[in-house]
Amino acid sequence: MQFRSSLPEVTKNLIAINVLMLVATMLLRSKIDLVHHLALFNYKSEFFQPWQIITHMFMHDGIRHLLFNMLALFFVGSRLEQEWGAKKYLNFYLITGLGAVLLHGLVQNYEITHDLIGVNSYSLGASGAIYGLLVAYGLYWPNTEFHIYGIIPVKVKYIVIFSIAVALFSGVTGVKDGVGHFAHLGGALLGFILVKFWNKNNRNSFY
Repeated sequence: MQFRSSLPEVTKNLIAINVLMLVATMLLRSKIDLVHHLALFNYKSEFFQPWQIITHMFMHDGIRHLLFNMLALFFVGSRLEQEWGAKKYLNFYLITGLGAVLLHGLVQNYEITHDLIGVNSYSLGASGAIYGLLVAYGLYWPNTEFHIYGIIPVKVKYIVIFSIAVALFSGVTGVKDGVGHFAHLGGALLGFILVKFWNKNNRNSFY
């Protein structure tokens, strides 16, 4: 797989890992169900394993799901990596992904307790971390324009506001679309907190 040479190393590797995981999931489907082992199950489920807290971030539910997240990572993540450096950027990516796990898990426990979903429901995808990156991008460069469908120019700050509003509305109203809206919100919230903390304390790293 070839990427443009200017694509930063961590972003390039994250995209490669996500693509390879989907390819492996599809090719090995008849022999082993990687989703069963690597997607994130609730801790009450018999299928839960600790490593799923990390591995689920690299699993996707089909090409469309993967494509959306990797395009966002390509355009948003690459600039943030150039701004922060590889170490800080990777830390941010993983921590916002964990923020998504936390909020999603809290809501999922409520839904399981009230018999709204089954205990063996699972989640997968990089979307929580992607929302964190999107919020960070919006805080740094709010007036940068992205061209929707390559045609319509929209400022990043409006994309962020719209994306969070949709996730919040869908999550609160209980839209049953198979999307982890509270995971998106968890990643976005932690991304906002981290950027504000860094800017307030003028920190260039976590250490």
